Amino acid sequence: MRWIAPSEKDTDNAAFEKRLWDAADQFRANSGLKAQEYSGPILGIIFLRFAEARFAHQRATLEKASASSRRASRIDDPQAYLKDGVLFLTPNARYDFLLSLPESQNIGAKVNEAMRDIEKHNPQLAGVLPKTYNLFTSTLLKELLKKVSEIPVTLDYDAFGRIYEYFLGEFAMTEGQGGGEFYTPSAIVRLLTEVIEPYYGKILDPACGSGGMFVSSASFVTRHKKNPSSELSIFGVEKTDETGRLCRMNLAVHGLEGEIRHGGQVNSYYDDPHKAVGACDFVMANPPFNVNAVDKERLKDQVGPGRRFPFGVPNTDNAIGPRILAEAQDVLRAA
Repeated sequence: MRWIAPSEKDTDNAAFEKRLWDAADQFRANSGLKAQEYSGPILGIIFLRFAEARFAHQRATLEKASASSRRASRIDDPQAYLKDGVLFLTPNARYDFLLSLPESQNIGAKVNEAMRDIEKHNPQLAGVLPKTYNLFTSTLLKELLKKVSEIPVTLDYDAFGRIYEYFLGEFAMTEGQGGGEFYTPSAIVRLLTEVIEPYYGKILDPACGSGGMFVSSASFVTRHKKNPSSELSIFGVEKTDETGRLCRMNLAVHGLEGEIRHGGQVNSYYDDPHKAVGACDFVMANPPFNVNAVDKERLKDQVGPGRRFPFGVPNTDNAIGPRILAEAQDVLRAA
């Protein structure tokens, strides 16, 4: 993949993001669904617009190359896109096709079909994209497609990533405390990144949520004039399946790839699916400190030097290990 660096926010883009969010809020109000039910589909539509922009640019480049060299056209060859980190879109998975559908058709079914088709031709997204558009009326989906189509395909790719991040933050605020399970405020993420300085190597977030730590790490690398796609190897763990899919979409929007284990029985309190102990260059996380009832019996074989819990197991009433908690209290008393 090719890293797409986030640009600095400006007033015009901020106003545009606000207009998009207002439209999404109307979508929520008219759907009668909870935030966790409509947030994924809306982010999926933004993702689809981003995929269309990159696909259209690559297709135009291939057409120009074919015309100038008189070689056989590769505009319909998936590998001609995938080799440059661009998602391949078949005709029925393209944004303009979906936008042109009349309300008399079952637009929800067509969008679901488009998402399945993208996953089929782009294996790195298998099982990631939302496919619950049948929950919405064709009228609502048509209005959402129209509003998101206002994001011009000529927009810098990094701006799509910022729009995606903006929506993640707004959805997190909508869900209140529960939003903290998938989104850490960008200021905190930036602070952690600047302290750790992940210039290169294998980075792990064992409570990765929607992937903000990875995007911030990649941004840090590009600010230091390096290509994150070649400098960083990304590994994450997320116990909530839906949040893990948001993370993988977030990575794709930013032109990143990583190994994200999520859902099922994966819980980084107990599991180490990446065999990461002692194998990472950088570990960064905003863990759920308020989780209680951690099962210490499941951890007893992972305690000690060179193991996952070298400083002791978490208390049953808090997810912070006893030694770490004591040291933090000493620091606060001395401050």
